[in-house]
Amino acid sequence: MVDDNTLLERRNVVKKIVDHRGNAKIITGLGSPTYDVFDAGDSHSNFYLWGGMGGTAMIGLGLAMSIPDTPIIVITGDGEQLMGLGSLASIGVQKPNNLAIVVLDNGHFGETGMQKSHTSYGINLCKIAEASKFEFFFDVVSNNDLENLIEILPPVKGPIFANIRIKSQNPPRKLPILDGVELKNRFRKNLGVEPL
Repeated sequence: MVDDNTLLERRNVVKKIVDHRGNAKIITGLGSPTYDVFDAGDSHSNFYLWGGMGGTAMIGLGLAMSIPDTPIIVITGDGEQLMGLGSLASIGVQKPNNLAIVVLDNGHFGETGMQKSHTSYGINLCKIAEASKFEFFFDVVSNNDLENLIEILPPVKGPIFANIRIKSQNPPRKLPILDGVELKNRFRKNLGVEPL
């Protein structure tokens, strides 16, 4: 059992990733990852998801395949990634060089009441990514591990998977706009695609 007090602070982790993003587009998972990325600095290069739990990695895959010269970073939680485990196999088959999946793993379903998630019971998402033939896979439990990950972000030789063990805290919510159509249109415009 890992002592929660020794784990990383989620907002500090996300801020370091966002600050090092370069020209990467960031796709955020439902709930806390969205709050964390927004707190680190809003950008039209961020696409915040408000629904569709379990689909963030696949959205990242589709985007990575459609714009292969642009790095894509997916930041999601363990609960959501557990709902979309099959996406790791699909990413492993497609092997997009420009995609990184970053899981903030607090061992809980933070949006539904902090029930323990499967990772609290020993399910290892990093080993699943390894078995899915990701180019790089990181089990991040220290600041040194985080620095090793950040050295290869944004991704140019992927796919990359990182499972980052974070404290099970819930910092105050920092909410971006809630209008899904506006979020979609500003992201499309950032990509140089006409809004629908």
